[in-house]
Amino acid sequence: MMLTDAGQQFIASARHILDEVDSAKAALLDSQSDPRGLLTVTAPSSFGRRHLMPAITRFLKLHPQIEIELHLNDRMVDLAEQRIDVAIRIGVLPDSDLVATPLATIRRIVCASPEYLEKNGRPLTPDDLLKHNCLSVASLPLPAAWWSFLGINKGASLPVKGSFRCTDTEALLKAALDGVGIVHLASWLVGDKIATGELVPVLTEFESTPKKDINAVRLPGRSHNLRAKLFISHLKQEFGEPAYWDI
Repeated sequence: MMLTDAGQQFIASARHILDEVDSAKAALLDSQSDPRGLLTVTAPSSFGRRHLMPAITRFLKLHPQIEIELHLNDRMVDLAEQRIDVAIRIGVLPDSDLVATPLATIRRIVCASPEYLEKNGRPLTPDDLLKHNCLSVASLPLPAAWWSFLGINKGASLPVKGSFRCTDTEALLKAALDGVGIVHLASWLVGDKIATGELVPVLTEFESTPKKDINAVRLPGRSHNLRAKLFISHLKQEFGEPAYWDI
């Protein structure tokens, strides 16, 4: 069985009506002095586990009447279709109708374990990376942010090579910690390992390019409510400026 064109139009209208009802309920709840109700959040898996979850637990303690439903995955979800109130997105924002609040600027750091650097030497310029075992993502061409530096190779990614490529950045981090090679990862992923000395930053005088932001995004209208704004404000305070993982 298949829906007619009129049926398809009816479903779209019905969903719009349900969204309007949800918005009206949210507005009523938000008018109360003590914010309450459900907040649906989505975020990339690794960032969500490392940095969003500690912020969420503290937020829930501050606002016991608010419930959070968290979806951790690395795919881009449709906020309207999935009824998501707040999405944490890293990098370029393709949806122009979203309201975006910058939370932090992404910094990429070239780093390796002390063991690797002791055995293989320390690169002094980005071009030296061509002689090293560079661990990278398993995609060609490389994403623009990987192995690219201002004023080097016209800003394009250097043609580095290495013995290990992977689609998962946590796996690349593990390989670097085990002394396999050099990585070029976001500071939110490697900052704690650098602080403990498990990884050593190199080429710190060379700025990676391009810079991107970590944003909290929401749809105007339905998710334009006190809970979403309260949560985003909490994240900005939790992450700090500069973000705590960059200090």
